[in-house]
Amino acid sequence: MSGLDPFDTAALRAAVLSAWTASPTRFREDANAEEDLYLGGYRDRLLVELAQNAADAAEGSGVLRVSLVDNELRAANTGRPLDAAGVAALASLRASAKAGGVGQFGVGFAAVLAVTDAPRVVSVGGGVAFSADDTRGAVAEIPALAARVAERAGRVPVLRLVWAVDETPPSGFATEVRLPLRADVDGAALLAGFAEQAVDLLLALPGLHRIEIDDAVWERAEEPIQPAATAEQSTPAPALDEFGSAAQRLPAPTTDGIRQPGEGARVEIRGPEGVSAWLVYRVEGTLGQDIADTLGVEARPHWTACWAVPVDSDGIPRPQAADVLHAPTPTDDRLSLPARLVATLPIEPTRRRVRPGPAADAVLAEAAKAYPDLVRLVDDEWRTTLVPQAGFPLSEVDDRLRELLLAELRQAEWLPAKGKYRAPARSNVLDVEAEGLAELLSDVLPDLLDGALSAQKHAASLAALDVPRIRLAELVELITGITRPPTWWRDLYTALAPIVDTDPGARAELGGLPVPLADGRTLPGPRGTVLLDGAADLLDLLAHTEVGALRVVHADAAHPVLEKLGAHVGVPIDVLDGLQETVESSLDDAESGVDTSGLVSVVLRLVRDSGVRAGDKPWLGALALPDSVGDWRRADELALPGSPLLDVLDEDSPVGVLSADLAAQWPESVLIALGVLDAFALVVDENPTGPDHDLADEADWWDASPDPPSRVIAVRDLDLVTEDAWPRALALLASEPDTWRALHEAGGYTGWWISRHAVIGGASPGEWRMPEARELAGLYDEVPDIGVDPRVLAAIGVRTELTIDSPEDAEELLGRLGDLDRAVNPGTVLRAHAALAEAVVDEVLEPADVRPPAGVRTLAGTVKDECSVLDAPWLLAVVGEDSVISAGPDFALAEALADLLDLPLASEEVGGEPAPAGEFVPWADLGAVAAACDLLGVDVPEGGAMVHDKLVIQCADGDHPAPWWVHDGIAHCEDTPQALARALAWTTDRWLDRHTLAELIEDPANHLI
Repeated sequence: MSGLDPFDTAALRAAVLSAWTASPTRFREDANAEEDLYLGGYRDRLLVELAQNAADAAEGSGVLRVSLVDNELRAANTGRPLDAAGVAALASLRASAKAGGVGQFGVGFAAVLAVTDAPRVVSVGGGVAFSADDTRGAVAEIPALAARVAERAGRVPVLRLVWAVDETPPSGFATEVRLPLRADVDGAALLAGFAEQAVDLLLALPGLHRIEIDDAVWERAEEPIQPAATAEQSTPAPALDEFGSAAQRLPAPTTDGIRQPGEGARVEIRGPEGVSAWLVYRVEGTLGQDIADTLGVEARPHWTACWAVPVDSDGIPRPQAADVLHAPTPTDDRLSLPARLVATLPIEPTRRRVRPGPAADAVLAEAAKAYPDLVRLVDDEWRTTLVPQAGFPLSEVDDRLRELLLAELRQAEWLPAKGKYRAPARSNVLDVEAEGLAELLSDVLPDLLDGALSAQKHAASLAALDVPRIRLAELVELITGITRPPTWWRDLYTALAPIVDTDPGARAELGGLPVPLADGRTLPGPRGTVLLDGAADLLDLLAHTEVGALRVVHADAAHPVLEKLGAHVGVPIDVLDGLQETVESSLDDAESGVDTSGLVSVVLRLVRDSGVRAGDKPWLGALALPDSVGDWRRADELALPGSPLLDVLDEDSPVGVLSADLAAQWPESVLIALGVLDAFALVVDENPTGPDHDLADEADWWDASPDPPSRVIAVRDLDLVTEDAWPRALALLASEPDTWRALHEAGGYTGWWISRHAVIGGASPGEWRMPEARELAGLYDEVPDIGVDPRVLAAIGVRTELTIDSPEDAEELLGRLGDLDRAVNPGTVLRAHAALAEAVVDEVLEPADVRPPAGVRTLAGTVKDECSVLDAPWLLAVVGEDSVISAGPDFALAEALADLLDLPLASEEVGGEPAPAGEFVPWADLGAVAAACDLLGVDVPEGGAMVHDKLVIQCADGDHPAPWWVHDGIAHCEDTPQALARALAWTTDRWLDRHTLAELIEDPANHLI
């Protein structure tokens, strides 16, 4: 070693050796303590401690350069050179040159022992060296200590005995630490590890602005981002070191505990891998005297705290997922905070963990108070990313800091709320994100945060701060009852529209959303309201008219989102439907003195605009309207002035005349759509349940049908027509398409009623026949010409054909047949009797329901009260035509006709038998018969006939000649073409072909002509 000794290292060695000699146990304690430090607390902290020492020495912006020279690690720094106090501290495991601080264990230099046994510190004022070999040599001369060294296998404390060296630092640097590396240390790997720590060290130690490791360089640049400090605060901030002398440089405190104004900055660290940027906020102060007393120091301890969060090139923070507490260099206390904390906290001798106690609590509390200021440096959009999230704490310090930060953040004003900032503890946020919604509601809900904070990315942070979230259902409750102009509500609906479009659940929660109406009311919920996109004058009319239950949304509030929430599409007819109850009670209201003129105007306007036609909405007929004498009457009880309907109604009819003034104000089509009469009115019911439509004789019509009608389309007020006006009434009915259809409705009420009650030429319609119904000639007279469409006459019951639909029809027909004053053709008589019989067969008639006539018309055209019904054609040979009636050639109808008229069958009255003078001849043997069958295309029947030269029927009243007869199933006939043909036709069941057969039998050649 050199003979120069500017720091009096000889005295320091002598003191240590004396202490060891006096107490060998002290030697062992020092050795153990040193070993604990570099093997435990300072393991892997070499660069950290070298950088910390460089930062402590820095004056302004310090520089640290680390290099490897001939397997010797060298760390040079600028700033204050080594002094005597520093040397004394280096040679003491329990002392520090930083007097008066909580972190009084100035033992960080022990970290060098992890790589070397002979560290040196050279400075511009002199240098010192430590050496394990030199220490062993020094203690070898003291037997007691030599024994201790032997016990420890030659291991000795390295940093207790110090020697002077005559070396100087490199140019431009004040001090350099030189560490010859042990053989087991990889110098290149050591430098690579240092390079990984450079950025963190420059951030943690603002006393350094540059670190050089081998050929790599990292530099720190800083830009303030808050106003310059006041004069009182202009003292330069001390380095972030352990509590100590820095406190002496602060203004003298006037009260216990001083906190200086903080500073914000953007810090950029440029290195080989690029630039890393951070937002930082620093604050410093002194603790109170009570803390100094606890620590056993005279000066109030100085503290500093710095919060730092990495940001990208746009200044957007990139919160950390995990980190460690820096005090100010890294500890082993793990943190889960979004930002890094660098604070001058008291630490344990191992420099691994914070030393618990009031000083640590005080500094952590002060750091927490500064955290909202860091948050305020961030743009509003990203501030919540700096809120500690819920989760298991990574350490006791982490748990404590999270509690403190959340408490401070809850009370600080930093969350944006309509151009200002609010504290979370006095705020709430919407549970849905919708552009403009929160801003619109901020006047109503003053504690509401900006809408951007409703986004899901902010949810966890706001939940950690206990900020209540206002769900849509709760929002509806909060705004129910408030008074706002309709345009405000429309803006609200606009803001809510995207939510309603995409979230079905939102529609249920918004079911009670207030809706302002045109009449000034506000309803709780859109359901049942009507959105009317009508003319301005209509909306104004609605706004100034009391119309009961009408729920038209105010024009300035109307919005499509209301339709999705239950409002009806805004067309006039929907509004009109909303007035049904009010219209139906309008007459009672008018008669009670209520002014219903506004309602009349609204309804008429809506009817006009909606295009409603007469009969579309029958309930409109209940609207109270003024009549010609100033009374109020239902619209459907009034006729238009000058209406042709008035000419056909009875003078005493209940139909009044509409006020001429009102009639002049509105088109006839609008008034008619209300139900005001200009022609006959209709009753329409597509789903009738009974005869309850207030139509004359409706129950009788209902009962007359075998099945209940499936719908009712009927002309009303037919019973009010005067008897002599029916031709005009029918013309009026035929002139309107709707009443025309009602007249022609199959089985409908209108035709049914008119056919029974109308008067044409002094008789009912059913007593006349149409001119073209010639088959009814004689039975019914031709209808007189009354100037009415024949189709109308047919529809109201003027007969077009012979039909029997009821017992009344049958009785009338029989009466006409029995009227000798009527000249009825024989064919008509046969057809009439056949129709009567068919009605019985088809069960249209029950014989018991028809009263037998006084007389019936016979085949001779006479009328008799006693006769029989011809049920077989051969019987005419023995009975007279004036004693039988017939249903025509279909003799199967005879029995039904007999039952209807309560007459015997002719076969029951005649008991004759053929005289036994005939000869049985097979049909096939009758050549003419066989030829006729062949020509007609029928098979020759089996069996044969009894052929007589002259056939005689022996009856009770004597013998009667007959051309043919059937007895016991055997045909008897004379040998004539006519007789043979009739017997053959009856046998082959081709009675209607009898005349053809007769011609073919008589002359087969007839079939060729």
